[in-house]
Amino acid sequence: MGGDFSFIANQYHLDVADEDYYIDLLLYHRRLRCLIAIDLKIGEFIPEYAGKMQFYLTALDETVKLPDENTSIGIIICKSKNRTRVEYTLRTTNKPIGVATYSFYENLPEDIRSLLPSPDEIEAIILEFGGEVNE
Repeated sequence: MGGDFSFIANQYHLDVADEDYYIDLLLYHRRLRCLIAIDLKIGEFIPEYAGKMQFYLTALDETVKLPDENTSIGIIICKSKNRTRVEYTLRTTNKPIGVATYSFYENLPEDIRSLLPSPDEIEAIILEFGGEVNE
């Protein structure tokens, strides 16, 4: 995502009206000077996701954002999206929200594979720290 992003938290906790909410990822963008809320979805985009993101952005702006920072931005990352559905959903929103998709690969490209530990190495690390490995 580039060097201007700073990681704040995963499963960032928001307490709104004595209810607990969790933002999947919360980042900060240095140049934009704003919080970036990311909501990760495993399926296709549905309009309800935008309402949830609007809620998160309002809560962040009211309770977390500092006075000299810009309005928070939301990114919803889904497995797939229908362009018309996304356009209709976001057309009248007053919050900066984007929808992106991700790709899933069964096999890692060789240049990336060499950067990651093998399954056996991961298992050894888990066992070293007293964890259990489920087959």
